[in-house]
Amino acid sequence: VVPMLSLDSSQDLEAVRRFDERLAKALGEEEPRRYIVEPKLDGASLELVYEGGVLVRGVTRGNGFTGEGVTENVRTIRSVPLRLRADRRPVPEMLSVRSEALMYLSAFEALNEARIKEGLEPYQNPRNATSGALRQLDSRVTASRPLTVIAYDILAARGASFETDAEAIEALSEWGFLVPERVQVVDAVDGIAQFHAAYEQARDDLDYEIDGVVIKLNRIAPRERLGSTSHHPRWAMAFKFEPRKEITRIDKIFVSVGRTGVLTPVALLRPVEVGGVTVSRASLHNREELGRKDVREGDLVRIQRAGDVIPQVVERVPEENRERGDPFSMPSACPSCGTEPVERGPFTVCPNHFGCPAQLKGRLVHFASRHAMDIEGLGEETATLFVNLELVTELADLFDLREEQLTALEGFGQVSAQNLIGAIQARRTVELARFLTGLGIPEVGVTVARDLAAHFRSLDAIRRATPEELESVHGVGPKMSAAIRTFLDDPRIAEAVDHLAAKGFDFILPLETPTEGGLAGKVFVLTGTLDAFTRDELKALLEQRGARVTSSVSAKTDYVVAGESPGSKLAKAQALGVTVLDEEGLNDLLQRAGAA
Repeated sequence: VVPMLSLDSSQDLEAVRRFDERLAKALGEEEPRRYIVEPKLDGASLELVYEGGVLVRGVTRGNGFTGEGVTENVRTIRSVPLRLRADRRPVPEMLSVRSEALMYLSAFEALNEARIKEGLEPYQNPRNATSGALRQLDSRVTASRPLTVIAYDILAARGASFETDAEAIEALSEWGFLVPERVQVVDAVDGIAQFHAAYEQARDDLDYEIDGVVIKLNRIAPRERLGSTSHHPRWAMAFKFEPRKEITRIDKIFVSVGRTGVLTPVALLRPVEVGGVTVSRASLHNREELGRKDVREGDLVRIQRAGDVIPQVVERVPEENRERGDPFSMPSACPSCGTEPVERGPFTVCPNHFGCPAQLKGRLVHFASRHAMDIEGLGEETATLFVNLELVTELADLFDLREEQLTALEGFGQVSAQNLIGAIQARRTVELARFLTGLGIPEVGVTVARDLAAHFRSLDAIRRATPEELESVHGVGPKMSAAIRTFLDDPRIAEAVDHLAAKGFDFILPLETPTEGGLAGKVFVLTGTLDAFTRDELKALLEQRGARVTSSVSAKTDYVVAGESPGSKLAKAQALGVTVLDEEGLNDLLQRAGAA
């Protein structure tokens, strides 16, 4: 299995130079460093697998190791060859191709115009529309969406080999794939910078979204020597563009309700194109941020798509001789359920956590998400449908849904209904940590959920735990324990969790943490970038050996692992006299502890 890894990325040319220097050091001067550069397509990653030249599988990237099977949907996309061409090059016995599914901007605009005419909500951006189209339970819906797939890498091949990436891309084209329009081989960082600058200048003239350029070592053999971390290959990186900014006017400010009950002020904008996408709304974050920026209805503002995806208001653009509107005030009642909101720090919150329809929709989506219960096919549109039709009034109702209820709904056929019901019922056996993550307990993310599950080893024990018992868990302090207890002690939440637990879950528990060994009980803090590990990779390795990894340095810290460009944690460690390890020192420690 070849994982579909992400790319290390930066907007800084100096980071590209450091990348080049690392490769020079690792490969030696005898290995020429020629790079292939290409536009970084901004869509949804797909792996396409062919056996005997015939498409047998289409998989989304997922977490890199486990993706979502979308084979039937992929078969409906015209630019995906169902059978490889063999007239110009022999077809390999097996071929795994990495590609990007996307929508051309012109096709995306036409799709949104059609949706508006039908009284449907337009999609926010081409990436979301593409991802949603790929994950449809009914392949006929996918077939109706204007998707294009562009192949750009060979993950694995049996019966074909290539010396360079440029040769591999040429082979993909000859087998019938669409490939990137412009690919260039350059000798040095200056060539990369020129390619990046040219594409950044031309990006607004393209009919598809790009958010940077991809840099890869062109020769394939040295890539195997360099290898990969669990997150990204060491022989490639993305050189991102700066976010694009435009000026427009705020017509109205309204409030959106999220899954945790936070009321978020949102600016309704006069539509403006930002990087080929029409933006008509942008987040104002929270009450304090809104006050700090002092933006009001009628103001001229500068907006950007953060990460070229989420629109945000950056600042107000001053105007002379123009009378401004009144400052915006947060509402005295939740716009979804009418409950009086409360203030928690900078946030305004609806406390009706399990009775508010807007929160229930968000909770359903979060509960089913990849890092929580991982229920394939239960996304935002389906969750909204279930809540609006009152098929689901609390999370527990999910497990009572019947196939005949779904087949009666628009967008569901018998197969898609069976698939979703099957995916829901399959999650009665699930990791306790995933279940805890899915509950959406404030302050409790994936890591803390895993630590709680490992420590208490049952849902009931967690629900009964005192603040002091909660604080005995690694990473849980007084603030977090108070948030957990406040959540679990809410009578409405307790009742909802009772109903959910009554559905009969078989919880899978994490392996117990070793209490013996060279690193058992040792506390580590990680800072900077390491060549041999990502932080997640090193964290997992240390925890497997009984160590704890924390986010802040204190007198209780045993070791600080400092990589390239360490932050303030290094200075604090030195001030406290904490042992600091560079990468070589870390490897020595791991070897002495029997971890390497």
